[in-house]
Amino acid sequence: MRGDIEGIAFDLDGTLYPNYRLNVRLLPFIIKEGRFLSAFGKVRKIIRKEQAEGGLPQTDFYSYQAQKLAEILPFDSGYLKDKIDSMIYRGWEPLFKNIRLFRGVKETLAAMKKAGFKLGLLSDFPPETKINNLDIGGIWDAVLCSERCGAIKPHTLSFKLLAEGMSLPCEKILYAGNSLPYDVAGAAAAGMKTAWIRNPLFPGGGKKDAKPDFSFHNYRQLYNFMVK
Repeated sequence: MRGDIEGIAFDLDGTLYPNYRLNVRLLPFIIKEGRFLSAFGKVRKIIRKEQAEGGLPQTDFYSYQAQKLAEILPFDSGYLKDKIDSMIYRGWEPLFKNIRLFRGVKETLAAMKKAGFKLGLLSDFPPETKINNLDIGGIWDAVLCSERCGAIKPHTLSFKLLAEGMSLPCEKILYAGNSLPYDVAGAAAAGMKTAWIRNPLFPGGGKKDAKPDFSFHNYRQLYNFMVK
């Protein structure tokens, strides 16, 4: 077992399951609410840019996000906040009952736990109901939503709070995610070691992207890296 790492933490979407399995189920919603989703995506980029340039974490992220969305769409921010919550945060959660994880995820998590590693989860979207629907609830030492922290990835705040929840220093944690600019860059900036799950069809990775400490294609490789 790697003596320099005492905990392993994960992103959720695109890391523990393939994004396409959710996107297929979202097609009717995407077709119906394309304008809304496009504006929502723009707002997330705006907030990430603000925070990257020194913007302070938001004490009420959800209200702030709705206010920024109201600058793009002709609706009241209160209405938009409720719509984001009902259609995205809570509305998508039931879909996870029928989504399959990447092969080997459950076995790897159980083996990591048995080997003595603490387990953490940090997602940019509320993860608790999702992980229960994916049948991987109850195994984690800490589960965190970065939005509730007031700052979304790659801001270091949520990564540092995750480390506190795991009762470990950042340098003792390996964070695994599928996004180089959000997961890998954010975790590395917080002082964590990083692992990047690569999509063989869309390998990604540009010259300006953060470089992970370890890359893997499947969870057997991650297990071997951590335990053997």
